[in-house]
Amino acid sequence: MSTLPTPVPGLTGLKVLVLGGTGVISSAVVRRAVEVGHDVTVLNRGRSHAEAVHTPPAQVRTLQADLRDPAAVRAALGAEEFDVVASFFCFVPAHVRAELELFSGRTGQYLFISSASAYQTPPLRLPVTEATPLRNPYWQYSRDKIACEDLLVSAYRETGFPATIVRPSHTYDPTAVPFDGGWTVVERMRRGVPVVVPGDGTSLWTLTHNSDFARAFVGLFGRAATIGGAFHITSDEALAWNEIYRTVGAAAGVEPVLVHVPSDTIAAADPALGASLLGDKAHSMVFDNSAVRSIVPGWRAVVPFAQGAREIVAWHDADPSRRAVDARLDALFDRLVSRFAA
Repeated sequence: MSTLPTPVPGLTGLKVLVLGGTGVISSAVVRRAVEVGHDVTVLNRGRSHAEAVHTPPAQVRTLQADLRDPAAVRAALGAEEFDVVASFFCFVPAHVRAELELFSGRTGQYLFISSASAYQTPPLRLPVTEATPLRNPYWQYSRDKIACEDLLVSAYRETGFPATIVRPSHTYDPTAVPFDGGWTVVERMRRGVPVVVPGDGTSLWTLTHNSDFARAFVGLFGRAATIGGAFHITSDEALAWNEIYRTVGAAAGVEPVLVHVPSDTIAAADPALGASLLGDKAHSMVFDNSAVRSIVPGWRAVVPFAQGAREIVAWHDADPSRRAVDARLDALFDRLVSRFAA
């Protein structure tokens, strides 16, 4: 099967502002927006230690301001207006309130990055659609995103604020190992040390390459039919966690030894890991992308995770400094393995 990007129809030549622009998702969006002919400005603090793969193309104008300082943002933007504002830097309602004040009346479309973890957790029906209720009792991050969405929906209903809500699921690029523990897990594989897999490893998980996400996301730019609506953008490939671990192991040249540990046990041992695990990764998540395809005909995700895993390993292997091991998590994994290894 070809993995060449599928051309997707869309408007070109729009004046686009990206708030952030140097993250795993936002950097891919910036590159794609430039590629299809938009006039792109990014606004951030300018102090990011972004990897080269996240650096905006030369054609992009960069403005510097602390996004948590509305006065500084106003000073940086002046009286400029934009066809599209894409916000990657709102995590709590206070952030949304500030951006509503900043951009009301000065953009034709405001795209808010929410999270697919906002959906009912665990989901009572698969696949997940945009009609799936929003409720996550396990993870504060997700509840905050829901509250942000509520503010934007109210603003659209009350004033016509042109909000479009987009919910990514687990989106990655070569810099992002898809495991809690990051590269530490891959190093354990290569050392022949067992790795911890939450649950029994059979729940299904959806991993989306950032380039696939960006093609659909940029395809939403300027689309009046999206205003007031919500869309998730994910791959259609859902893999069991056992397969995800083995796929990364194969890319790293090893057959990993898997030890299954109940998710509740992991959460009790490390509450920080447990929040995102119980609030997201512990449950099967399979998505129906019909809604976004109705706006961006011809779009589909084309990068299989087997290819993505090879990119991840190659990027980390290219520079030893990227292969950092978290000693605390390594020790935690050792303790869990000692309890649950057969």
